[in-house]
Amino acid sequence: MGHADGALRVEVVFSPAPRTTQVRQLTVPAGSTLADALRLSGLFDGQRTDGLTFGIWGRRQPVSTPLRDGDRVEVYRALAVDPKEARRLRYKGQPKRKRPARAGRSEV
Repeated sequence: MGHADGALRVEVVFSPAPRTTQVRQLTVPAGSTLADALRLSGLFDGQRTDGLTFGIWGRRQPVSTPLRDGDRVEVYRALAVDPKEARRLRYKGQPKRKRPARAGRSEV
């Protein structure tokens, strides 16, 4: 729940690189948008945001989306590798496993 003055508490989360996360807890004025939270977070001072998308609680949203108290603003960067391709490469790199013989089959 917001503050008595109508301010909202939100969190801005960004992962600029794998296994690196930056989190900012903010208090923003009522009526603030996702863009306002990004600007106030200080995470992008002088940095371009081209190629990034934004969302609230795991759902993509336009930067004009009004915020609600307790929102988690998330910044999504483009994937370096398609997840399906990454799984395929991991599987391909594993050593071949020998299949166990099936019980009940006789060799003839």
